[in-house]
Amino acid sequence: MRMGMARTAAGQLRRAATAGALVVALSGAAACTGTAPGGPAVAGSAPASTGSATTPTGAPVAAPPAAPAQVPDILRFTGTTLTGAAFDAAQLAGRPVVLWFWAPWCATCASQAWTVAEVAPRYRDTVPIIGVAGLGEQRAMKEFVTEFDLAGTPQIEDRKGALWKRFKVTEQSIFVIIDRNGTVVHQGFLDGEALTARVAALAGA
Repeated sequence: MRMGMARTAAGQLRRAATAGALVVALSGAAACTGTAPGGPAVAGSAPASTGSATTPTGAPVAAPPAAPAQVPDILRFTGTTLTGAAFDAAQLAGRPVVLWFWAPWCATCASQAWTVAEVAPRYRDTVPIIGVAGLGEQRAMKEFVTEFDLAGTPQIEDRKGALWKRFKVTEQSIFVIIDRNGTVVHQGFLDGEALTARVAALAGA
């Protein structure tokens, strides 16, 4: 009797072990399918958006280039700087511009040069100040630029007076201020304080 009960118990243990092994095997097969936690994705559903537009190859879509600023007629002129570099005023389109007409022997120009040397680098990218040197010799013009530390500001050499005539400038020192739309908003004398205020206002407009 005891032997029969032992065989029966052993058989139950073997069946339980076999069932446990089967459960473990099925669990392992499910774990190797690569399905992310949370269940499989629904067939045909779109992947989550990353918020960035992409091409079919997955590369980001480049933003369209900004349209170049329209060049007003007043800035359609060229020249040569005192350093010998070509100058094209069209590159100034879309920004306010200050043209400073000066002569190397002019005492008033000399008094304004310090302000120009101080202000021009500060607003180089927002309100360019461009010098237009005339009524003198090139050597004297270069000495003027060196003496007043104006080398960081473009200085157009205009000994023949072409730009002076274009802007109807008949005396020095004269500032011609052009707004971003190509309209002359000032032409005449400005002392250092007034020039600084004008340029600052244009930069903030």
